[in-house]
Amino acid sequence: MKRNGICAGGNWIIDLIKFVDSYPEEGNLANILHTEEPANGGSPYNVLLDLARLKSGIPLQAVGALGDDDFGSFIIEDCRRNGICTELLRRRPNQRTSYTDVITVQSNGKRTFFHARGANATLDIDDFDTSQIRCEICLLGYLLLLDRLDEADSEFGTRAARLLSRLRDSGIKTAIDVVSENSDRFAGIVSPSLKFTDYLILNEIEAGKVLHKNIRSPEGKISFKDASEAADALLGLGVGKVVAIHFPEGAVASARDGNKIERESVYSLDLPSGFIKGTVGAGDAFCAACLHVIYSGGSLKEMLDFACGLAAASLSHPSASLGIESIGQVKELSEKYSRA
Repeated sequence: MKRNGICAGGNWIIDLIKFVDSYPEEGNLANILHTEEPANGGSPYNVLLDLARLKSGIPLQAVGALGDDDFGSFIIEDCRRNGICTELLRRRPNQRTSYTDVITVQSNGKRTFFHARGANATLDIDDFDTSQIRCEICLLGYLLLLDRLDEADSEFGTRAARLLSRLRDSGIKTAIDVVSENSDRFAGIVSPSLKFTDYLILNEIEAGKVLHKNIRSPEGKISFKDASEAADALLGLGVGKVVAIHFPEGAVASARDGNKIERESVYSLDLPSGFIKGTVGAGDAFCAACLHVIYSGGSLKEMLDFACGLAAASLSHPSASLGIESIGQVKELSEKYSRA
């Protein structure tokens, strides 16, 4: 089978975004200032919709478990409207589609999430039918939030690792994204998947959790050198091709080229006051841009530049993807607000 395009599977979520005047202590009240319409959430949904909105013509395919409810219908209709193949988005009878209440403090943009796992908890290896996945690259996300795939496996470490191995054996390049959580589960759930992963894209907190180290200093500052060393270390744990680590100040990437390691780093765009309308989905936009450039054969520097530009476009709207308009828009933002 000749493969082309990008597939993404994992968490399909409806985000219910609410802006409040403050985040209350338990038992107290806060005022909801306004709400957004239900919107896309979760790694595969955000990434594929971001790619679709770029209008690049890359074939896109979805894998996931949805409930037999209105939210599930919303997701399928949204994907079809945006040219995303939905044949592997499977409805689960008597299950609810996953959703997240995203509570955002309007004055500072800080977000708190209340998540209902729903049908996503049932997603498993057999939902990724390799005979029907026609794409060159398959992204799996979010590890740590996929109950069945996060389960232990006596041979591979986790069921997700077994799945990634199966995808690779079928000639599909693999990518993973993980969810940010304050736990000690990263070593047990994320680490087994690394040696079956070609492209690892995550933030500095998640990278630190996998490596059991703080990439930021005790004062909260980040060194690009330390971040690059963390990317190298993740390659050393088995990632096959590229590790990209993003953080508010910028991003770094390390790529394996035979016995050599290529490294790049960039600063984030210098966005003006008031530009950022919400931070939901910015990390997924970064991931989408990385996959776009990797698929298109661009350089590591081009990947990071485009990823920072697409993340900025995402930041221009409260939802994850509606701030993204086109490849031209991303390039224009990168030129207008570049720190270089």
